[in-house]
Amino acid sequence: MVWCLTRIVLLLFVFKVVVFPGPDVTSDVSGIYQGWYHTLRDGTFPLSDVAWQYPPAAALPILSPALLPFLDYASAFFVLACLADLCVLALLAVAGRRPGRSPRGAWVWAVGVPLLGPTVYARYDVMVTAVAVAALLAGLGRPRLLGALAAFGALLKVWPALLLVGTTKRKPWDAAAVTATSLLLLFVAMPGSFAFLTSQRDRGTEVESVGSLVFHVARHYGWEGEVKLNYGSVEFVGPYVGVVSTAALMLTVLAFGWLLLWRLRARRFAPHTLADVAFVAVLLFTVTSRVISPQYLVWLIGLAAVCLVFRDSRMSLPTVLLLAAAFLTVLEFPLWFGHVVASDALGITLLFARNGLLVAATAIAALRLWRDTVPSAPPAPEPGRAPRAEELIQPS
Repeated sequence: MVWCLTRIVLLLFVFKVVVFPGPDVTSDVSGIYQGWYHTLRDGTFPLSDVAWQYPPAAALPILSPALLPFLDYASAFFVLACLADLCVLALLAVAGRRPGRSPRGAWVWAVGVPLLGPTVYARYDVMVTAVAVAALLAGLGRPRLLGALAAFGALLKVWPALLLVGTTKRKPWDAAAVTATSLLLLFVAMPGSFAFLTSQRDRGTEVESVGSLVFHVARHYGWEGEVKLNYGSVEFVGPYVGVVSTAALMLTVLAFGWLLLWRLRARRFAPHTLADVAFVAVLLFTVTSRVISPQYLVWLIGLAAVCLVFRDSRMSLPTVLLLAAAFLTVLEFPLWFGHVVASDALGITLLFARNGLLVAATAIAALRLWRDTVPSAPPAPEPGRAPRAEELIQPS
């Protein structure tokens, strides 16, 4: 009932039966996506549009409204986004009824998604999240399906590749390699199939990212830069933007290094570990990114929901912080996005609060993952005394 009521409200917003305050978030569908749709139907990627920065399989959700030819493009897209949303709820609800599981995951999804407002149905990220949720829930009993779905998700929007970080088996990686190769062969004949590998090279610092806070504050002290629509998003342009963008990339490299260290040190793998690692990994790469668009939180809510399907997951507090960040996200975009762009007191306060919650959620989630999976070193024996047998046994 909660899902039905909240989704009816979201549909009323995207169909403009009720007008949501702020900029029109549906314009990307009726304008950008529909333009890409016509280009993709001609057998080529929209390379002339700098906003196209996606892997080749992203063509599938853009073309998907053709499945509903009796509706116009935007209406069909909204309906399909809602169906993807429903699929996620069904997956979480069914998984939550098994032994050792919990309905908390379904509740997180039902309550968390509408906190982001109509943006959820005006981007294709909810479809990608549905693939990621299905992959993680399949991970325990069907490792090959995990790998295949993770690879498919990665060719939709890259980040689902992180779902494989926590797996300890070879089968998911083999399935991912086969799936990715097969899908790439389907698109290789289309011009621009691999353009996404370099399309974000010249991206700047987007106004909602963690790094943007430097420039929001600097504007009040005479910084000479400005805000412009650049590469499909609103970014800062001006002195030192390149330095901050490079610093963000370095932090992403450090995040990858931490994940590698965790993978080498982790010894305790429980049923919930795969989902917990995926959640932490995507959190790390989100907060260190040069861009934090509102739809990024759809990914995080989906992963957090899978974590809480497992009763033993320790991601409850990070999930609460994430839901609070989602509510602040709809306030900063689209409701008061003008204040964010202007870097006024309200805009800066919203961004500090939202990004602070995301950073806190990331730090707490990473710490809990480490403590849950990495055994602590045994205490050193006292001088002159031989260690007892139990001191020599590492936790399994």
